[in-house]
Amino acid sequence: MAKVNISLDAELVVEAMVLAGIGSPQDAIEAVVRDYIARGHRTEARTELKDQQLRELDVKPQEPQG
Repeated sequence: MAKVNISLDAELVVEAMVLAGIGSPQDAIEAVVRDYIARGHRTEARTELKDQQLRELDVKPQEPQG
């Protein structure tokens, strides 16, 4: 796997380490990024499911009104 080196504010990294309960700066930032990505995927899955349900409702013929 390719690696990327970046510079981050030390206070930001320490905060991530404390919140994640991880002692290594590298591991803490990786955990935060992985969590962020996983949340994005879960959100996409939920909205996709909701969109699919709405599409199914739109496809069904509506009964005459009035």
